[in-house]
Amino acid sequence: MKKLISIISIFCLCSGLSAKEYHVSVKGSDANDGSAATPFKTINRAAQIALPGDTVTVHNGTYREWVNPLNGGERDGKRILYRVAEGEKAEIKGSELVTGWKKEKKGKGVWKVVLPNSFFGNHNPFNERLYGDWLWSERVHHTGDVYLNDVSLYEEFSLEKVFNPDTLRTIRDPRGSTNVWFAKVDADNTTIYANFGSVNPNKEVVEVSVRPTCFYPTREGLDYITIRGFHFSQAATQWAAPTAEQIGMVATHWCKGWIIEDNVIKNSRANGITLGKERNSGHNLECNDKRLDGTAHYIEVIFNTLRKGWSKENVGSHIVRNNIISDCEQTGICGSMGAAFSEIYGNHIYNILVKQQFGGAEMAGIKLHGAIDAYIHHNRIHRSGNYGIWLDWMTQGTRVSSNLLYDNLAQDLFIEVSHGPYIVDNNLFLSARSLQENTDGGAYLHNLFMGDINRLDDQRYTPYHLNHSTEVKGIRTITEGDHRFFNNIFIGGKNDKVKYGLVVFDVSQRPIYTENNLLLNGALPMTGKAGDRVETSINPNVRLEETPNGEAYLISDINIRELSAVKGKEIDSEYLGITQLTGFPFENANGTLFELRTDYWGNERSTSPIVGPFEGISSGKRVKVWPRLK
Repeated sequence: MKKLISIISIFCLCSGLSAKEYHVSVKGSDANDGSAATPFKTINRAAQIALPGDTVTVHNGTYREWVNPLNGGERDGKRILYRVAEGEKAEIKGSELVTGWKKEKKGKGVWKVVLPNSFFGNHNPFNERLYGDWLWSERVHHTGDVYLNDVSLYEEFSLEKVFNPDTLRTIRDPRGSTNVWFAKVDADNTTIYANFGSVNPNKEVVEVSVRPTCFYPTREGLDYITIRGFHFSQAATQWAAPTAEQIGMVATHWCKGWIIEDNVIKNSRANGITLGKERNSGHNLECNDKRLDGTAHYIEVIFNTLRKGWSKENVGSHIVRNNIISDCEQTGICGSMGAAFSEIYGNHIYNILVKQQFGGAEMAGIKLHGAIDAYIHHNRIHRSGNYGIWLDWMTQGTRVSSNLLYDNLAQDLFIEVSHGPYIVDNNLFLSARSLQENTDGGAYLHNLFMGDINRLDDQRYTPYHLNHSTEVKGIRTITEGDHRFFNNIFIGGKNDKVKYGLVVFDVSQRPIYTENNLLLNGALPMTGKAGDRVETSINPNVRLEETPNGEAYLISDINIRELSAVKGKEIDSEYLGITQLTGFPFENANGTLFELRTDYWGNERSTSPIVGPFEGISSGKRVKVWPRLK
């Protein structure tokens, strides 16, 4: 027995010793061994040799490279960790510095640079069209971009417009929209013209995007990778339709169990983080095959991914947390089916698609298809040029909880062609437009709705699944209803052309269950429903205040605690029942009983809970809502 114990001890010791730490420094060399004393120069060098259990520690500096790992981890306790050294800053950029700008004699502020096509390697984003299903634009846009002091310039479509740019009335920076660029690509060179206004680009930092991504494995199925603490920016990412391979600035490529945490992700041409689909199950099918419409193509893609192993055992279960994501022109986070069973929380997402140069049906702060059993909570999302959160197809077992959404151009939340069950609880929907949906089987609990609600009719056939599974149970059109609205607060607004409150659901085909909601300032209940409280004359004038240090406060003209004077009922799986079509209960992703026992902050609710998102609120007209109170 002692001999056996000794053998086991030696085996464990050897297993522990096998894990290695590789160091990377801009002062290093890829000919080194990657030790702390003799580090590698590029992260990608370490990414070619790191094995399960290994750590890649990156030190101060800017790394202009595409990290394309060769291996993944084995399990949650044996990951490959990519991290920034403690107290240091490491930037991974998809761009290169450009100097040697020549001033054009014609036109004030216009400069030119001529770059050999070899500058871009085998991928020239100024010659690559932004392309894909459900991208809407009358003009040809490119994946390339020009950055002046880390601010993206606007693409123009003729040289004349560089000399005489228009002022675009964007929601972010109308004056900045006159800083524009235009590129010409021939067999040998890429010539970029840019209007820098009064700035001399040779005295500033000017960069142009070169690489299509910053961190993305070309191999599928590299599981259990952790990415922590980096600054990612300026990649020439491609449009990521749900029917296409989805490559963001940081992207998982059809795998399982990644953790993406504590990073700053900024200035992507299209997408920040993608948790999405691979290419072989279909790639921009509607653009390339006109036999079928987009709905039929996507249904085929779903079955293709199932044949490729789309299941909880193989794909999804990612954690995306505590990242700052901004200035991406399609989404902050997106994923088609690859985000199933994932948790997305603590992220600050803002300035998404605010340049408004192109549009499409796949644009939001967070845009997911097939978010089965996903948990999206405690995120701050604002200044999106479209939706805050958009969950499209197969929102089943999904929970959207305790998010702060405001100043978004379209609705804060859009849930589309899904059959449920799904749960939306404790959220602050503060934009002029709160909710849009064409679904069945949703439970909306303890939310604050400050904008209008829009429901849509939809006759598309879309799938629903076995409980907590990707396996398809059936396909059905949306029957518009079977929702629960309990313990919410609705506040009416100034737009007399829209309807505030629950009255919009009067035309629903299936029953809508409402109880213990508080409706203020013109927000109306459903006709004939007697279980809600209506105070038409009360206008609390709730608004959000942002502070220079990044905090956010909810402010009201009346004591905020008075908004929550109405008591509701405790909510759990038994109270919510089952969805009529799928036949499944509202429960946790692990199959346990759902009990809504906490508020927006995580405070315990009483057995007679206060309606709205706040339970343990003190008296006052100003309450901190970000960062979340501990």
